[in-house]
Amino acid sequence: MKIPLTFRALRHRNYRIWFFGQTISLVGTWMQTMAQQVLVYRLTGSAGALGTVNFLALVPLIPLSLWGGSLTDRIPKRNVILTTQALMMIQALMLAFLTWKGIVQVWHVYLLAFFLGAVNAVDVPARQAFTVDMVEGKEDLTNAIGLNSAMFNGARALGPALAGAVVATTGEGTAFFLNAVTFVAVILCLLFMRNLPKPVERMLGRGQILRHMGQGWRFVIGEQSILVLFSLVGLSAFLSMPYMTLMPVFADQVLGKSASPVITYLCSGDNPLLRCQSPEALPLGLLLTMVGVGAVIGALVVASLPGHASRGKWMTFGSIGFPLALVIYSLSRSFVLSMLLLLLAGFCFVWQNTLANTLIQILAPDHLRGRIMSLYSMITQGMMRLGGLQAGLVADWIGAPLSLGIGALISLVYDTYVAFRYPKVRKI
Repeated sequence: MKIPLTFRALRHRNYRIWFFGQTISLVGTWMQTMAQQVLVYRLTGSAGALGTVNFLALVPLIPLSLWGGSLTDRIPKRNVILTTQALMMIQALMLAFLTWKGIVQVWHVYLLAFFLGAVNAVDVPARQAFTVDMVEGKEDLTNAIGLNSAMFNGARALGPALAGAVVATTGEGTAFFLNAVTFVAVILCLLFMRNLPKPVERMLGRGQILRHMGQGWRFVIGEQSILVLFSLVGLSAFLSMPYMTLMPVFADQVLGKSASPVITYLCSGDNPLLRCQSPEALPLGLLLTMVGVGAVIGALVVASLPGHASRGKWMTFGSIGFPLALVIYSLSRSFVLSMLLLLLAGFCFVWQNTLANTLIQILAPDHLRGRIMSLYSMITQGMMRLGGLQAGLVADWIGAPLSLGIGALISLVYDTYVAFRYPKVRKI
């Protein structure tokens, strides 16, 4: 097949199947994420409750992600992913049932968030390490990871927009059910894959499993470049990424007044475009959509980078640009300006995280990739969820704009320090 440089990973049959099936599934995932935020905020009216949902998903992350990385290096990755995707589908169905019945309470959401966090802890490192298998080596790895990010963030752009319309017209339960349906696409795609590499399956005792997991730690500690990359994405996840957790607060309290003309146009008047049951979901959906649009643009640019590109330099650009955009966003009271700033934040976030992910996978030996990526996912997911908790609690104390602004400013200072202190990372 003659495929443009930006999409060259699609020449691999297994990756091509995965790309389209996973895109469908991720749209549903983002629909559920946005609908769950609306549901929790509707039930509690608390930014702290939004942070608690993120924290509960963190609790099973550390032990299960390490175990999941070890499992990924020992058994076929497709088997691991098939199991986790099926469990996620069940979780979405349970949330839809409770919401449709009108019996959902915030503790139900907490419990199901804990369950989903446990499944994700095993799923994420397996999916990340699976990319190399689908593209049959490292030649197209950077492109595939860039397309993965485009896929993820394209869903982030489309999913919240769809969820905003669905929640506003039919309620949160429908968004949860549609997410469950989308898992069918990725499960079928996994079943259709052929000629995947097979690891040497090993059954290990308890002590052997602990030693097996520890091999990933020992390798990372001995590699300064990987440690620096981990610190960049970890601190960013803790101090900058909580803007996603606080988005419902910004959409409602901070930007609600300037967003009111949009709601009026879509939901009111003689001929409204939508019959809105929950019109407050629309500004949130638009804000999240702008993040996704910016991220898709950034991911496609990353996917287009030639083989000789200085990925470390462009990652540094994203690391500094991401918190800078959020500092300005925390000061904005204009809905239109805030959407533009989130477009820039989405673009820079992808430059930082996609290129950091790429560099880590290139530096990781094949036999350790699952365990190293489990550490990467543990740090990024763990710090993001801890950050969501701290941001939610601090926002209840001093307000969402100040909470986000302080965190993003600290992240900006550290990212700038790393850019000058470790020039070898910038030159990778």
